[in-house]
Amino acid sequence: MTPGVGPEDFLDGFDRILVEVAATGRRLTREELESRRDLGEQAAEAGLGLRGMVGAHFAAAREAWPAASAGAGGPGSADSALAAVQQAVDSFAEGYERAQRQAIRQEEAGRREFIDDLLHGRSDLGRLAERAERYGLRLARAHAVAVAEGPAAYEEGDPVPRRVVRAMTARFDSRRILVTTKEGRMLCIAPGDQEDVLAWFAKQAYAATDGGRVAVGRSHPGPGGVVQSYEEALNTLEMAERLGFGGPVLKAADLLVYPVLARDRQALADLVVSALGPLRSARGGARPLLDTLTAYFDSGCVAAEAARRLSLSVRALTYRLERIRQLTGADPADPGQRYTLQTAAIGARLLNWPAQEL
Repeated sequence: MTPGVGPEDFLDGFDRILVEVAATGRRLTREELESRRDLGEQAAEAGLGLRGMVGAHFAAAREAWPAASAGAGGPGSADSALAAVQQAVDSFAEGYERAQRQAIRQEEAGRREFIDDLLHGRSDLGRLAERAERYGLRLARAHAVAVAEGPAAYEEGDPVPRRVVRAMTARFDSRRILVTTKEGRMLCIAPGDQEDVLAWFAKQAYAATDGGRVAVGRSHPGPGGVVQSYEEALNTLEMAERLGFGGPVLKAADLLVYPVLARDRQALADLVVSALGPLRSARGGARPLLDTLTAYFDSGCVAAEAARRLSLSVRALTYRLERIRQLTGADPADPGQRYTLQTAAIGARLLNWPAQEL
């Protein structure tokens, strides 16, 4: 609240209006209503509570009431005075709420600008760290970012993000964390040493999105660490989509081998074409045999489990593995030759081969 400012500073002319309206029976003029709205806005900007201001209006009405009754001289005096109080308070509250909405919009815009600057590494780092304190973050510390996506795109005011925020606030109200949205996804930024926060966020986001997926970036220090962890989480989500990973929660730290493979795209493309290119000459193309390799490796090279995943008989799966050996010259069941085929199969998924030519 602004120092030295009280409720009486925003009741200017109220007693006069009450007396005059009670005497004449008229309604408040447009100018009088607008003046009440302006005072309501000013009270909100000064930090006074609406409940207290409504009480101040009624207190002022009680003080002015004898004068109002004396000046009225008619049976309609009380009704006119009460109608004036109602109009004045209603207009005052309208102005107050208008100022509150404007303040909320400004706060949301400032918060959105901060999040954009934070996650894209823009703005002066010193200034960014100062702004971060306002939202409960100390960027000198290490932070990790969890990103959740569901079947729909989410904005901050939507029911799903609100549910997650309520669950996070109820459990970690005193922690320095930030839960927000970005590009249709939900985010949680937390100190890097508080894995329980990100785990709880993942659980709540999974439940709120009816089975969405959450990726958690690694912890990194400083303002740039938030950006790095955020990008790791996004890349993990993208990689999980391409590679068909199951599981609701994926950690970037557990999947470091895949970014390493994808870092040299040309070398990876050469490996895929060299090791798996001959599969394109098979009847039906390379896709069925590539899917067979993927299922075989994902099932720990257990033929029965791979056959079940592909809805094939074990005999049919064995035939496909033999066909792969014939075409590529590498045996998927041979430990010495398996690594090349498995790496190439992962590379094919990362590069969307054979749907996309390399």
